[in-house]
Amino acid sequence: MTELSSWLNTVSAELGITDVELDNNDIHTLLDLARDSAHEVERLAAPLTSYLVGVAVGRGASLGSAAAKVTALALSNDSGPPSDAPEPTGGTPDSA
Repeated sequence: MTELSSWLNTVSAELGITDVELDNNDIHTLLDLARDSAHEVERLAAPLTSYLVGVAVGRGASLGSAAAKVTALALSNDSGPPSDAPEPTGGTPDSA
């Protein structure tokens, strides 16, 4: 995890958030959150879900609580269509 730690330290410094540290538990929580949202919703959900959880944490929620709520939502499959649902048919709005 040395490369990952180095990357996270560099990103934190670049964003001016050097007062925040991610411990191994935080890292595993975020990776599990990304995995569950990618596999249970869709791949693109992983970074966007992580962002939204980050916003919630920035507004005072704990990482563990926010991640647990969102993971439960993803695992309940109430967050969107099932992964085996057919793709919508028809053209894009711009194709008319």
